[in-house]
Amino acid sequence: MTMLTVAEARAKARTRLRSSLSSWATQSGSAAVEIALHPPTEKQVLDDQRAAMDWAASWREIAAPGVDGSTAENLHDAESPHSPIVDWTERAWARIGRQQIPLRLRLRTPDAVAKFVGGDEARQWRRLKERTATIRSRFDDQPTAASANEHTTPTNEDTTATADDGPVNDPIGPAIKAHAKRILGLGQAEFDTLLNVVAWLRDHPVGTLRPRQLPIRGVDSKWFETHRSLVTALLTAAGRPEAVDVLDAQPRMRMRILDPDLMPSGLGDITAPAPQLSQLTIAPRLVFVFENLESVLAMPDWADAVAVHGSGYAVDNVARLAWAHGARVIYWGDLDSHGFAILSRLRTHLPHVESTLMDEGTLTAHRDLWVQEPKPHRGEFSGLSGTEARALARLRAEGDVRLEQERIPWDTALERLTASAGEPTTSASESAAPTGEQG
Repeated sequence: MTMLTVAEARAKARTRLRSSLSSWATQSGSAAVEIALHPPTEKQVLDDQRAAMDWAASWREIAAPGVDGSTAENLHDAESPHSPIVDWTERAWARIGRQQIPLRLRLRTPDAVAKFVGGDEARQWRRLKERTATIRSRFDDQPTAASANEHTTPTNEDTTATADDGPVNDPIGPAIKAHAKRILGLGQAEFDTLLNVVAWLRDHPVGTLRPRQLPIRGVDSKWFETHRSLVTALLTAAGRPEAVDVLDAQPRMRMRILDPDLMPSGLGDITAPAPQLSQLTIAPRLVFVFENLESVLAMPDWADAVAVHGSGYAVDNVARLAWAHGARVIYWGDLDSHGFAILSRLRTHLPHVESTLMDEGTLTAHRDLWVQEPKPHRGEFSGLSGTEARALARLRAEGDVRLEQERIPWDTALERLTASAGEPTTSASESAAPTGEQG
């Protein structure tokens, strides 16, 4: 095997630092990295003695000060744990004699890895370590991971071993780890503003207010829109999840009231923020939730029913409609992996949600209308019925295909909706036939 050069070892250590950055910054234990140097055989030395000597000399320069490669002893006990260490071994070769050979590189702490690697990766490590310590000092009393001295010995070469995953009750660590990239990407002024916003919201239970009302210089609706998820994560970790009541531009929902008897002041097609829609004094028996807006607009009059545009993963907003909780809810989404992910997501809020037109029979009956799903969801979804799970498995088995809701003929869709929910007539109508589509 080829002797590992200093540059090659740095590349290995750099890869480990990049992949372990957030873990090392948030764990209470330290880490150790060992990299095998693959010393030469006697034959390799005889073939090119100059190359072997230069290689050994390059590792002697890396070794901690005071370590002499000509001896069998390694004098590392007095060295800083953050210094790179080279272990040497003695070879007794028949034709060359006894030689001290560099055997492995040991980096006992993340700081040692960063010191050995240098460059941008080392600067990123120092920044994340410092910011982790700052966040902890502001919002909890956990010790900073990077200052811990514990370490473990790796069992495999070229691998990293960690002491542990941090304290069991450490909400700050996982929050930082999940948002490490964003925390690293903040300029210093932005980072300071983030800390001030989190601290202010934690300490001031003021109810709801607009971002513009925050008494912190530089914070506006655009800032809050960009950083809200990070603010939310840190407030939740600090034990104040309810403090994130700062309102940015509220997402708007579109719905149609399909029964004229339910329409407030004759309004049947309404677009408004979910909290306002929730305040409507209506009590529909049936709530249709459709992924495709055109399907919502095409719905005929329907007794005691409303149709809501789910808007993909924003379907959570349906659960904010107070009157939906007491109604029968029927969801119809695209027949693809994301459609089932959205259905599963909605059921976390409204477990009683039913689905329609999301079964294997519907999928296979429209094979000519399939398209390829560009970025399929690979997750597992809880709460799917057996019929839904079989449809999901089938579309994946067919090569991640999708049947978009709007491609199913409307008469077929309306027939299935009628079979699921009953005749689409209104309480005010004497006719059993639909009153016509609305566009």
